[in-house]
Amino acid sequence: MFLSICIPTYNRPENLRNCINSIFIQKNINRKNFEVCVSDNCSKENISKILQPFKKKINIKYIRNKKNIGFAMNVLNVSMMAKGEFIWFLGDDDLVNQHSISYLINLIKKNKSIDFYFINSFYLRKSYLNNFPKPFNIKYLPKKMIAHSLQKKNKIVKFFDLIDHRVCFDYLLGFYVNSFRRELWNKNLNVIDKKMMKAPGTWSTFDNTCFFIKIFCAAFKDSKAYICAKPLSINLSGVREWGDLYPFVEIVRLPEALDYYRSKGLNFIQYIYTKNYSLRNFFNYFTKILIGGKKNGLHYINFKNHFLKNLIYPNVWISIFYFIFRKLKNIKVW
Repeated sequence: MFLSICIPTYNRPENLRNCINSIFIQKNINRKNFEVCVSDNCSKENISKILQPFKKKINIKYIRNKKNIGFAMNVLNVSMMAKGEFIWFLGDDDLVNQHSISYLINLIKKNKSIDFYFINSFYLRKSYLNNFPKPFNIKYLPKKMIAHSLQKKNKIVKFFDLIDHRVCFDYLLGFYVNSFRRELWNKNLNVIDKKMMKAPGTWSTFDNTCFFIKIFCAAFKDSKAYICAKPLSINLSGVREWGDLYPFVEIVRLPEALDYYRSKGLNFIQYIYTKNYSLRNFFNYFTKILIGGKKNGLHYINFKNHFLKNLIYPNVWISIFYFIFRKLKNIKVW
């Protein structure tokens, strides 16, 4: 088995059906080269029934957790199901572009010294799919979509070169852009804190938000990485239930991720550069969190670490003027 496509899922039956269908209808591919692993976090609907029709053509492994174990533990859970040489994480609300699986497998086979791949993705509004029969067929994808990364050419880099907003503005936090050697992932699971991963509350701790970044650093910080500029997946927007927490993730969890990368060897100048960029919406997002209160993650904020320590960065202050400029730009003059 060469590639394991790992999909954690919870209460998104329609989205999961679209995701699996996009894999099911892939053309010109040896289906013995990959498997699909699905870990169901105790969804209300019968996910096994949804997957059954697709098992005629693709190798699908499925487990159902006895209870909801949280996002982070479910991601770890699905990675433990994998038997492929490489893992490719997908969200249950993602789609796989045509020929993407064969493209990725061939790419990995041609670059045997590479342990980690950043894989570009397209964005698409979920509402677009409502205009077509179910499950959605990727032949109906629009010809023009916005790409996650600005990169135009494939290239080999060092792992920490990926920590650049010009490659990936969320610094690998979107786990669906990552494919990596499973053996090295498994060897470095000791760096995670399962107690913090199991902490209640969506994105309440660094570990239950982005524990995989800790494993990536331990496993791949000295490895070559490959930037796959061609978008191989489609990331659907307008699906996620945690949308109210997005400002919190951007101005709290992303800077924390950069702090962690720095502690594991990220170049100081690169760290300052990327940290400053990550705070470009700081004051307007912090204001949203203050106004929104608990639903926007205010109870997770450490005022000293998440506010005061960031005031040294220019973008924190520029964000005020950037916000005012955008508001003025949207004012209609009659």
